[in-house]
Amino acid sequence: MPPYSKHLISKDATTREALRQLDQLASDAILFLIDENGKLHGSLTDGDVRRGLINGLDADDSVLKFAFSSPRYIEKGNYQLQDIIALRKQDIKVLPVLNGNQEVVNVINLKKLKSYLPLDAVIMAGGRGSRLRPLTDNTPKPLLKIGDKPIIEHNIDRLCSFGIDDFWISVRYLGEQLEEYFGDGQTKSISIQYVWEQEALGTIGAVSQIDNWQHDYILVTNSDILTTLDYEDFFLDFLEKGADMAVATIPYSVDVPYAVLETSNHHVLSFREKPTYTYYSNGGIYLMKRSVIDRIPKQQFYDSTDLMQSLIDDGLKLVSYPMRQYWLDIGKPEDFEKAQADVKHLDL
Repeated sequence: MPPYSKHLISKDATTREALRQLDQLASDAILFLIDENGKLHGSLTDGDVRRGLINGLDADDSVLKFAFSSPRYIEKGNYQLQDIIALRKQDIKVLPVLNGNQEVVNVINLKKLKSYLPLDAVIMAGGRGSRLRPLTDNTPKPLLKIGDKPIIEHNIDRLCSFGIDDFWISVRYLGEQLEEYFGDGQTKSISIQYVWEQEALGTIGAVSQIDNWQHDYILVTNSDILTTLDYEDFFLDFLEKGADMAVATIPYSVDVPYAVLETSNHHVLSFREKPTYTYYSNGGIYLMKRSVIDRIPKQQFYDSTDLMQSLIDDGLKLVSYPMRQYWLDIGKPEDFEKAQADVKHLDL
């Protein structure tokens, strides 16, 4: 049973049974009444029970007699981030998530989540990890442990903390180990599906194989990144800029120890004394509208830089999101060692 099932109770249960279940939920005490198909029929809190008893109902009566018949809920794939922010401001915490048939597919707690982003997440985990051999001879790089859990699990748990619960993992090298480790994601109350690359398809090519998206926006990330990125702020920035695609970028400063002259036809126009130039490197984390995925050719080697160039060439809006949080690409042995030291001090 998924963890959120503790908030679910049969609509045919007695209120006495519901009270036992509410008692176990402590400060998060709310139950959602469902039928045999998981369809929502109401909600029940301690307050609902008290009011019912005051009005002459009995603890052995059906929960339906006590329940609130029109609880707040989120419809999967049909909500906006601003809806979540508004609910958070109203101090509404525990909510069921329904599919198109009004069946409960999750229960979220906005007191424990940083957000509930309307995004699908794709994690690219098919690479060989050659630079980390021999560590990757028998273990795929995403499953190498940083601290007490694998690199990729740090990423998944970070994304889960922002309410993302629809995942695809692109796999190739030793991908069976990733499938065995995470399964379908039910133990984390998420959905995980796998995209198999029969041959290397580049840094984003495998995404073209996915066609059952749950949301209008897609996040694609490399699996070998350790980061404390604020994904809600990243998404808000993407929306506010009206972007078609955004790339998280890493500021990289270069100090020039001499005066730099600007010249034209050997004439000095100006100079800067020991300037610092800031450049922005690709951080391997992308947000995009679902329509952008159509640009990725099927079953062809295709990199994220190819996709970005196609947007630039066609005049679509590609934006940079300069990261202010921790970010580390774990590509080389020295990066792996740094990650082992840094993870002890990160709020992941």
